[in-house]
Amino acid sequence: MTRVIYYTASTLNGFLADEHNSLDWLFAVEPPPPGLYERFLGTVGVLVEGSTTYEWVLDFEGLLADPGKWRTVYGERPTFVFTTRDLPVPDGADVRLVSGDVRAVFGQLREAAGDGDIWVVGGGDLAGQFLAAGLLDEIQVSIAPVALTGGAPLLPLRVESDRLTLRSVEQQGQFAFLTYDVARASGT
Repeated sequence: MTRVIYYTASTLNGFLADEHNSLDWLFAVEPPPPGLYERFLGTVGVLVEGSTTYEWVLDFEGLLADPGKWRTVYGERPTFVFTTRDLPVPDGADVRLVSGDVRAVFGQLREAAGDGDIWVVGGGDLAGQFLAAGLLDEIQVSIAPVALTGGAPLLPLRVESDRLTLRSVEQQGQFAFLTYDVARASGT
């Protein structure tokens, strides 16, 4: 059964990126053991990103200059980008620009995922929209031993403890890897 998973990394105090939209803090931490990300990616049928995350990935990976690299990073998986702007798409990449309410696009996401899961790559605002719409099933977050003074929050909305059930905690190198099951809010 297709699950919707918000899989990300965060600082100890809950930020995805710093005030300048940088992830330098993340790459300064010793990475987790090899194979963990690849194992997760193997369960994914479709990716979902906000425009800020998508533009960061394009820039960081140099995907517009080397579009063939897209398949190396994501394989043949389609990527849906929620945006209100026209954004560049690497040649040959299956990137679908969408806008509006996540519920309106959800059927397309589920169909594109096939037997795989839907990975909400980020950012926190988009993950929050899936959570608020009652469409998020799981949060997997790697907590880094870093604290920032501000930036993009993990989730920019209030979520009470009755919505999240801690399923597992693992040490992955310097990261604490937490998996939460997300309960549907009443009325969703």
